[in-house]
Amino acid sequence: MKNHLVRTHRSAEHFPREHHLAWRIAEVATDPVEVVPETEEMVVNRIIDNAAVAAASLTRRPVANARAQALAHPYRPGATVFGVAGRFSPEWAAWANGVAVRELDFHDTFLAAEYSHPGDNIPAILAVAQHTGRSGRELIRGLATGYEIQIDLVRAICLHEHKVDHVAHLGPSAAAGIGTLLGLDAETVYQAIGQALHTTTATRQSRKGEISSWKAYAPAFAGKMAVEAVDRALRGEGAPAPIWEGEDGVIARLLGGPDTEYSVPLPGPGEPKRAILDSYTKEHSAEYQSQAPIDLARRMHERIGDLEQIASIVLYTSHHTHVVIGTGSNDPQKFDPTASRETLDHSVMYIFAVALQDGVWHHERSYAPERARRPDTVELWHKISTTEDPEWTRRYHSADLDEKAFGARAEITLKSGEVIVDELAVADAHPLGARPFGREQYIAKFRTLAEGVVDPAEQDRFLEAAQRTADLSSDELSQLSFPVSDEVLARAPKLPKGLF
Repeated sequence: MKNHLVRTHRSAEHFPREHHLAWRIAEVATDPVEVVPETEEMVVNRIIDNAAVAAASLTRRPVANARAQALAHPYRPGATVFGVAGRFSPEWAAWANGVAVRELDFHDTFLAAEYSHPGDNIPAILAVAQHTGRSGRELIRGLATGYEIQIDLVRAICLHEHKVDHVAHLGPSAAAGIGTLLGLDAETVYQAIGQALHTTTATRQSRKGEISSWKAYAPAFAGKMAVEAVDRALRGEGAPAPIWEGEDGVIARLLGGPDTEYSVPLPGPGEPKRAILDSYTKEHSAEYQSQAPIDLARRMHERIGDLEQIASIVLYTSHHTHVVIGTGSNDPQKFDPTASRETLDHSVMYIFAVALQDGVWHHERSYAPERARRPDTVELWHKISTTEDPEWTRRYHSADLDEKAFGARAEITLKSGEVIVDELAVADAHPLGARPFGREQYIAKFRTLAEGVVDPAEQDRFLEAAQRTADLSSDELSQLSFPVSDEVLARAPKLPKGLF
């Protein structure tokens, strides 16, 4: 990996295009280096993972609405949409599938200077691959780039510090991945990256206070913008430049300001794209920094016994966990039993309370309104607080993957005065956890979430196709989707009519 110093440059300053970060990324995207077997294996795992969480969310209102919008745009050759037959305009297919994948907050993650769900790259890149008749091998190359670029940006450039939403790293990565998929030249990819970044910078209010369905729509929007950016760049249209480093660019006006420098690591020429191997999926449907606390609560469930004896619970954790999903956020909504599911999955206090009471976590039952409003749950929930611990913050930001941690130490004080302490650094499903996910676990996750949604024979067909993605021809790439019955789709709430 080579580190690239990125800073603001005055308009009058000589700053050659080949030094722009967008150009450096375009060079990575256009490098013909082969995909190594480990990366290919993990790309397939994440295709399965995305499909699993999409299946579980198909009948939820935001997903049904996004799908209805896509169905209003049939197109040939087009791309597939989870749950239905037919082909649709690729940017709308990317949109619908992006919402389905993101709705339950249940797919892969990478956390560093910023945080991300790099699986959000898959819907846009897959949609363009299907639309343009690319092979499974070309799809894997594109996805390896999408993961690489997003994760490398996340390693280096913090967005949330400046209240910019994390999808600002997704637009450029998806555009770069599409560039690799299509074998585009560096100039075209450069312009597409600039456009994608320019159109996907937004504030973090989507993940603050009363969190709405836009939390799921935001990454789908970024993927859709990436598809449209590539289309315009192919037609010869340009982007604001230099997009990151300009005098009025992203760094100067949206991030740290004109005096800020970032060191962005990118693969050198001929260096394989391996960043996907540093990311990790979720066993539980909740914000990633809740994964280890859920496992910790499940572990402490039997040890505590009668939860009525609890006086207070303090979770000592990283700064990021404390201020984003903990009491450091100062969001009263995180203690509201009538709050939206999106708000509850960003409340580690709620999540720890339910996991401690039930000893399990379920993507639907744990968020049910009647579950959130149980008086004993509300009482326990309000006894929980978070506190930043500098050591957990240090480990959260560590570049050493062997010590990088996203967990917490729980100190449970009983009414008797006894204090019970336990901690967990990484989730059980993490590569360094008690039960790391491999192909078997990804398939099991798909089977579990697709049960009662996708016909068993269709599950078998999808899994067989996904596991031979590298060998799929352009005619077979549509197999990386699945339809469901009309009876299943009818479970979605009745939708109001939109514009189209």
